[in-house]
Amino acid sequence: ELFWHFPTARRRRYELTDEQFERIEEALPEVDGRGRPYEDHRKILNGIFWVLRSGAPWRDLPERYG
Repeated sequence: ELFWHFPTARRRRYELTDEQFERIEEALPEVDGRGRPYEDHRKILNGIFWVLRSGAPWRDLPERYG
């Protein structure tokens, strides 16, 4: 097929690349069984970056970011 080289999952605008996330992943807290479980760190960070870079209010945050 002609389009075999295109990835099926595309990164959305304002989201961390795999390389960027790998560089900071070790600094993020791990689940230790106490309190409320963490959401997916990458999803939360991408939501924060979306708000900061788009200039939109928090209430307009897309559902995919939590």
